[in-house]
Amino acid sequence: MKRENDNEVVDFVKINKIKKLMPSDDLLFEIAEVFKVLGDTTRMKIISALLESELCVGDIAEITNSTQSAISHQLRVLKQSKLVKFRKEGKIVYYSLDDDHVITLYEIAKKHIEEGYVHK
Repeated sequence: MKRENDNEVVDFVKINKIKKLMPSDDLLFEIAEVFKVLGDTTRMKIISALLESELCVGDIAEITNSTQSAISHQLRVLKQSKLVKFRKEGKIVYYSLDDDHVITLYEIAKKHIEEGYVHK
């Protein structure tokens, strides 16, 4: 059923169908939180480095030209968002990406940006 009002067309059948398919507000909030975490250049550098290899804090600090303290803080944020995981080997803690979904998120965003450069 459509309603026309002031040059606007509202398709209630389509609207109701989409509303039923929409994720819950809680899920949408969680998705937005992941994107907020990914919205930081240092964290993206860390993810980019971890795409290549499992690394310790010192390695990541060197790669990103940052301090170990700053990297530890960023890794804590990434761990809380379940984007990275860690394992201990003696006193050394090694970090890696949590799963293939993190790789997919990164690669899709990268490809999207790179394609934008081609179209300009």
